[in-house]
Formats: sequence, structure tokens, C-alpha cells
Amino acid sequence: MERTTCCIVGGGPAGMMLGLLLARAGVEVTVLEKHGDFLRDFRGDTVHPSTLQLLDELGLGERFAELPFPKMEEMRMVIGGSTVVAADLRRIPGRHKYIAMVPQWDFLDLLASAAADEPSFTLRMRTTVTGLRREGGRVTGVHYVDEHGEAGEIAADLTVACDGRHSLVRREAGLRPEEFQVPMDVWQVRVDGPRGGLKDGRVLARFGDGQAAVTMDRGEYYQTSYLIRKGSDQELRAHGLQWFRDRLGALCGWDREVTDAIASWDDVKLLEVSMGRLRRWYRNGLLCIGDAAHTMSPVGGAGVNIAVQDAVAAAGILAGPLLDGSVCVHDLERVQKRRWLPMAVVQKSQLAEHKMLEMALDGTLTEDTMPTPLKLLQKVPPLRTVTAYLGGVGIRPERVPAFARG
Repeated sequence: MERTTCCIVGGGPAGMMLGLLLARAGVEVTVLEKHGDFLRDFRGDTVHPSTLQLLDELGLGERFAELPFPKMEEMRMVIGGSTVVAADLRRIPGRHKYIAMVPQWDFLDLLASAAADEPSFTLRMRTTVTGLRREGGRVTGVHYVDEHGEAGEIAADLTVACDGRHSLVRREAGLRPEEFQVPMDVWQVRVDGPRGGLKDGRVLARFGDGQAAVTMDRGEYYQTSYLIRKGSDQELRAHGLQWFRDRLGALCGWDREVTDAIASWDDVKLLEVSMGRLRRWYRNGLLCIGDAAHTMSPVGGAGVNIAVQDAVAAAGILAGPLLDGSVCVHDLERVQKRRWLPMAVVQKSQLAEHKMLEMALDGTLTEDTMPTPLKLLQKVPPLRTVTAYLGGVGIRPERVPAFARG
């Protein structure tokens, strides 16, 4: 029987951050990741100021800064003939007054490399969890299949589900999220930037003619999220690829030279948007964090950073009980209580933004019908710093525990 103190299922931002922090406390920790690497497109890859601050505290700030990335200092929206600066990060407090536009695999590789320096840390790739071990009413680890197709099991004092919005561990534990209605799905596509275009990490949301899209300048290309009505993917693809090229080009002001780079529908990836949260994030011996506990909307790119903050809070609360073998349900409850308010505030904000997106897809969002908060942002520029702080730093930002600081 294999054994570890803490078994983390999923090597995403929450799992890798939690594994690194617990290992620095001396906790024996094993992270199980089903893929062979971190190279996957269209995952959350905005690293917010709150996470950049955590990297500094971990002693990883300089290594992160060596990565090539654009810096996003403003979030702009174009509605009809008006441009609204929705957030301006240049005046928020702290060292990092921008969002780093970094591919998630680079961020995860950095965390994995740092964690590998800790003798109590183990990362096992190509290892798929298939179920939970139980003794009585307690979760005591996981069953898995390794890269060779061999079945095994790991006993653990604590199992942490970091396996995302479709969490198998959450389902196996009988935890069911409360789902919110969302108005949209998203087509995600890379588009080569126009020649001579800006390469400054700018994020621009565009609304018009019943369309909505967000473009992120990634230096070599625009990462574009094109919003469609929930469940309308097959119906819209039936119009043909040129229909989509023409619609996207008209919305973003791109000519055929740009949009013809979308060679086939295979280049257009569907993200089926979901949003929800568990009423209770834990069972005896099991904790859910990140998307496994609360699925976030892609609006604002907050999911990665909320997940990382969950991991930091969990490490600070659980390291001591894990080291002395006393971790209990009360400790897991403390993690949820600590993180509930920041998570709920972000989700409430996202639900409000969904109403505006629904207006955009209905074709009723115009300069005259803009929601009052956007009109205030136009008239009162200091409010743009407030929105930037709430989006980039957030409510109750976590700090790396002393035992894990670099």
C-alpha cells in the first residue's frame, strides 16, 4: 500500500500551489496529474497582481519575471461609438500594477520546478484517479491508474480535490454543486494580429450588432473569446466558417487577411460555460478547492487567481494539523469559511456582468442603454482604480505563510 500525508488530485494552479506550500512546511505531499504535461491551449492564463505578490513572497518573483509576457494595465470596452475604461491598474497599491498575460503552462512549470526542490514533494504525471478509498465514513485516499495502465491506490490523511470544474473526486464524494444559469458559451480562437498592430497586452471587449468578443493581445497573436448564446454551437456552425470570419472581422475591424487565418472550424474551440458552487466543500478526509469547489465564469479571468488564493489559505490552516496527524473536519470547515466571502463576491460580480452580456447578445446594449456602473466609470475616472483593485487584488487577499516564504 502506497501512503502519503496529503494526496492532491489535479496539477492545475490550485493543486500545484498547495503542493508547493505544504512541501515547504515539511508535509509529505503527492500530486496526481492525469496529463503528461501542462501544455493545453485556452486555459486561464492571466496572473493577477495578488498572485504576483504571492510569487514574490515565495521567492519566485525574479524567475517569473524572466518569462516573456505582455502586461495588461487597462481593460477597455467598446460599445457602439463609445470606449469605456472598465479598469485601470496603474494606480492600485502594491508593486505589481498590471496583469501578466502568461500561458498557464509556464506558470505551472515554475511552481512544479520549485516544488521539486522539496524532498517531501512528489508529482506523478499520467496518473488518473478513478475513485476514492474509504474506511467507515472517512475518505482515506484514492484509487488510480498509472501511465502503464496499472491500477493502484494511495492512502492519505487528507485528499484534496483540485481536479477542476468536472471534478471526478467531487462527484465520487457525493458533493453536488448549486448551478447558476449563464447566458453564453464561448468560442475561443487565435487570430494573427494585424501588421503594425499594438503589442502591449491590451484587453479589449467589443459589443455591437448582437455580438460580443474579448480580444487579448498576446504579442504574436490575439487570443479571442467570441460569445455565443448558450447551447447554440451546432446551430451557428451550420452557417459556415466564412460567416463567422465575416462577423468577427466586422466586430473587431479586421480585414480578410487577418480572419482568413482561421483555417477551419477545428481552430474554433468551444468552451461550455458553467458556473456554480458547493454548499459544503468537504467531507471527512476530503477537501475541494478551486473550480472543484466553485466553478467561476470566464468573465474577468478570475478563476486561476481565486484557486491560487484558496490553496494559500488551505496551506496556512492545514499544514500544522497535517504535520501532527490531527487534521479533522473542523480544519476543513475553517478553509471554506476563510474563502467563502472572496469567492461569493467575485461570483456576484460575474452574475451582474452576465446581464450586460445577455443584452449584448440580444442586440440591446448600446451607448444609451449601458448599465449605470459603466456610465459612472466614464464620468468618474478614479472609479476605474476601484474596479481594478477589486478585480486584480480582490477581497481578503492571502499571504504566503512564514514557513513557505522564499
